[in-house]
Amino acid sequence: MGSVESDGSEGAAAIDDCEDKYDSQDSAEEEEFEGVSVNLLPADNYELLAERKRKALADCQHKQTKKKREEEDIVGASFDEIMEAMNSGSKRKRKKDKRAGRPKGSRNKVNLEARKLLGEATLCYAAGKYTEALKLLHEVILLEPTPDAYHTLAVVYDAIGEKRKSMYFYELAALVMPRDTSLWKLLLSWSLEQGNAADVNKYLPKAIAAEPEDISLRLLSASHYSELKEYEKAAKAYEKVFQINPDNIEACISAAKLYKQIGKTEHSLVMLEDYLKYRKTDADPIIIDMLASICIENGEYAKALQHIEGCFMGREWPLNLIAKAGICHIYLGNLSKAEILLKAFGLENANDNVDSVVEIADTLKILEHYEYALHYYLMLEGNQGVGDGILNLKIAQCYLSLEKKEEAIGFFYRAVHSLEDNVDVRINLASLLLEEKKENEAISLLSPPVIDFGADSCSEKSKFWWYDEKVRLKLAKIYQTKNMLQEFVDVFFPLASQLITSETTEEQVSKKKKLSTSELIERARVLENNQIDNLFQKFKPAVTAAEREKAARAKRLLQQRTNLKEELKLKALAAGVDWQSEESDDECWPKKKKKLPTPWLLRDEENHQLVIDLAKALASLGKHEEALDVCKWIMQFSSNAISSDNIEELTLLGAQMAYNVIDPRRGYDFLRDILQRHPHKISVWNYYFKALSKMEIYRHKHSRFLRRIREKEKECVPPIIISGHQFSMGSLYQAAAEEYLHAYKLLPDSPFVNLCVGTSLINLAFDVRLKNKHQCVVQGMAFLFKYLKLCGESQEALFNIARACHHVGLVSLAASYYEKVLSIREKDYPIPQLPFESQHLRENGNSGYCSLHREAAYNLHLIYKTSGALDLARQVLRDYCTL
Repeated sequence: MGSVESDGSEGAAAIDDCEDKYDSQDSAEEEEFEGVSVNLLPADNYELLAERKRKALADCQHKQTKKKREEEDIVGASFDEIMEAMNSGSKRKRKKDKRAGRPKGSRNKVNLEARKLLGEATLCYAAGKYTEALKLLHEVILLEPTPDAYHTLAVVYDAIGEKRKSMYFYELAALVMPRDTSLWKLLLSWSLEQGNAADVNKYLPKAIAAEPEDISLRLLSASHYSELKEYEKAAKAYEKVFQINPDNIEACISAAKLYKQIGKTEHSLVMLEDYLKYRKTDADPIIIDMLASICIENGEYAKALQHIEGCFMGREWPLNLIAKAGICHIYLGNLSKAEILLKAFGLENANDNVDSVVEIADTLKILEHYEYALHYYLMLEGNQGVGDGILNLKIAQCYLSLEKKEEAIGFFYRAVHSLEDNVDVRINLASLLLEEKKENEAISLLSPPVIDFGADSCSEKSKFWWYDEKVRLKLAKIYQTKNMLQEFVDVFFPLASQLITSETTEEQVSKKKKLSTSELIERARVLENNQIDNLFQKFKPAVTAAEREKAARAKRLLQQRTNLKEELKLKALAAGVDWQSEESDDECWPKKKKKLPTPWLLRDEENHQLVIDLAKALASLGKHEEALDVCKWIMQFSSNAISSDNIEELTLLGAQMAYNVIDPRRGYDFLRDILQRHPHKISVWNYYFKALSKMEIYRHKHSRFLRRIREKEKECVPPIIISGHQFSMGSLYQAAAEEYLHAYKLLPDSPFVNLCVGTSLINLAFDVRLKNKHQCVVQGMAFLFKYLKLCGESQEALFNIARACHHVGLVSLAASYYEKVLSIREKDYPIPQLPFESQHLRENGNSGYCSLHREAAYNLHLIYKTSGALDLARQVLRDYCTL
């Protein structure tokens, strides 16, 4: 503690002074009797001189004893009395050694001034004058930095409550005296109290090096490394404890377990075998059990038997080792020997050795000896030490392997009752029920439970078994097999929406939180030493391997950002643009579009058709928006998850949904994709035009798409006709006629093309800028009459001729053709419907919906009315237009 130590030097000096005084007295006597021979002195004078010398020596010894007593009692005195006692008395000089050369031991000469100041500082500390003590101690360290000075300074700082500084000076004292274990232990205990793993990492090795045989330090080291998940270091610490104290079986077991945990099974095996070499006769059964277990896991069954038999030769075997030996014989194929050994396990002791019985049964089950395994499992039925759910599940699996499905179903139900949240058990039972044609029971087993939201138990549970994806997927497959579309959609659509939607996937990948520069710096600080108030900067904080890896990534990212900023700055300066140093990271860092990972649902090819069936079911139920959403979700992962046939089917389905949804632009990509691959499919062009006709405005990108198709496919008629229709809708009849005539060159015998050309020419005749109107009308009528000829004078063709004549003012000719329409009876044909098209037709049950009598009669009555034949007009309306 830095107290003043007395080594007897002052007492020796006092004795030397006394001897000097006596010598001086002798010399004075000799001067008085100068010139007289010594032999002439009387005997009384010699006795007088001897008496004086003895008296002087006695006085000096008395003074030295008194001074030592004062120093021993100085702590109890006041500070002023102590200082007065220290300053009293005369300064004596040491007797100088008159020998030549360097005095022996002068290199280790103590600095008396530093020793004196240290004593004063100690007295100040004892008196509670900590400020004065600190000043004196600082002076002592400047004069002579001794361990006592550092130790006393640490004690003073601890007394005034500055724990951190106290630790630093304790550490300095320990570094000067590295073999002082008490100092390292003190520092170690303080670090453990503060939870500072870095300091514990620093002090533990030094404390162990100071006292290598201290087992408590080794055990503390093993526990500390286990908390940091540095299991290899912890295993080595336990192994060292076992080497120091071979009787510490727990250390041996802990080391073996840790070595096995980190994958060093061979090291664990060697360690346990070395233990048996020296203690084979009285080996601990736990060690033998562990050794046998490792050998069994490694497939060395004969070796495990050898260890068990060698250690218990002539002694009674414990039941757990009997079980291990029986398991080894089972693996080696010696069922008869195993049966003899395992007879020790009966109903009377099975409940006391549950783990061993379960291990035997599991081994038999793995090796497909289901009858024997079932025997041991049934021994434990009803035992409180075994989980009922797990045991019932294993019994059910054995019955299932023995093809006793009724018994298996019963035990599966028991397992489900005990393991309610175990999804695999529930799904396996549902599959077994489906094999037994018990679909309703399977549906009831997998259906969501009725939840009472007012109960407290429901609010405590955050997740039920029903929310597991496997359960809902299994139930959806059952509904699909039974063609229960509404139930299938209700179960499977929310699951698909959860697993496939772009919102959830992009939130996990593309919308990952971007770390700021300050956060990255804080993470990278782990790799540096930023303990500003620490006197020893060479030790880094203790962190786990995962935190070190995260800090390394942050450091690399910071370097990349710095390099990128420098590159952008050089480019800006070269271009003459001002560089903003405070520019944010988001503006200068390039944004990379990450590829979305394949969802769990689409990783299995069996689920692809299930998702396609979901889209079809939604479309059949009239939920066209949801069906289109499903198609769009899946097509995001088409390149790496779905086959080409499924892609084709989904694209066609999305194209069909495009004309049924409110906004056809949502399905435009599907239409464009399938038309690019199949430009000659008339049905798809029908989907395209029907969707296009629902758009309120004319979009230029559609015309560009049609132009690209026409340039690629020169003989493809549908895009030409659609272009003509678009021009007709915009009242651009001349451009429409050009498009229709181009289609006429490719298909001259098509009734529809001739009709389009004729109607466009007749409409063009009403253009005020056209000079040869009559020629245009005649040409249009020529195409319409060819259309009439190709249609075989059908009712529809006659009506179109009559309507064209009526439009250009040839009312007489129009009336004759309207009368021909009225004279023809047209039979009903099925109204063509596109797939999944909404049904908005009126069902009145009357026939004649394909007849044009009403339209022809109404137009004819207009002609009669205009010409003044009102009676004829009323008669026509009464005959054909009256309900």
